[in-house]
Amino acid sequence: MKKVVTHCLFIYIALFNISVFSATPLNQSNKAATLVKNAIDYWRSKTSYTEVSMIVHRPDWQRTMSMRSWTRGSDDALIIFTSPAADAGNSTLKLDQSMWMFTPRINQVIKLPASMMAQSWMGSDFSYNDLARSDQIVNHYTHTLISTEKIAGHIVYTIESIPNTNAPIVWGKEEIKIRDDFILLEEKFYDQDMQLVKHMVTTQIGPLDGREFPLIMRMSNIEKADHWTEIKNNLARFDLDLPSTLFTLSNLRNPRHWVAPKTARKAIP
Repeated sequence: MKKVVTHCLFIYIALFNISVFSATPLNQSNKAATLVKNAIDYWRSKTSYTEVSMIVHRPDWQRTMSMRSWTRGSDDALIIFTSPAADAGNSTLKLDQSMWMFTPRINQVIKLPASMMAQSWMGSDFSYNDLARSDQIVNHYTHTLISTEKIAGHIVYTIESIPNTNAPIVWGKEEIKIRDDFILLEEKFYDQDMQLVKHMVTTQIGPLDGREFPLIMRMSNIEKADHWTEIKNNLARFDLDLPSTLFTLSNLRNPRHWVAPKTARKAIP
């Protein structure tokens, strides 16, 4: 099955800097919105580079893919698949609200419609919107902190996120659980009838580039038994001085050689 769909990465989310709440008290809605925004900022940093593997599991087959990805700010991202051989070289570039895909087999760059961002990503249980963690969830949702609990020595915040009226969102609501050390523990996706459709769980946490980070995250399709996709972050570097030539259509078609630093660089001012 060689279905060409939008692929862009990035996943992944972590959480808020608790110091932003210490200066002044916030009401529950403002606090929840600030949690979500700072989670995205913490996850992506000013720039990021990741090496990721993805397992797509179905009852009668399983497929593994590997990729490299770069992000800049909250809107720009590049992903290049490295394996298996049939997918190597497939790549996607997102600049602000526009996205392009390059497929070596046809040697062509194609501009993708915005609607594809909500579709299955590389035949997985993730969509581009699930993984990209752009400002969409900040700008198009109303967030409410619905509970706070202590689990295994950590404070866990549960946030309900309801799409704003007329927002370009397919979900009826999302529910997010965030741990006090900036780790996203769970994310649930409900349809317009408020029925649970997908459930993402962080199954392994560990250090990446000097910070605690989700190492393995699994998205399960609630409507289809034994349908799940697992994302594993193998390497990450944050706040790099990435060359602007990375995020160009020219580089999408003909990627320039780029080597990840062995250790993290100092944060960009």
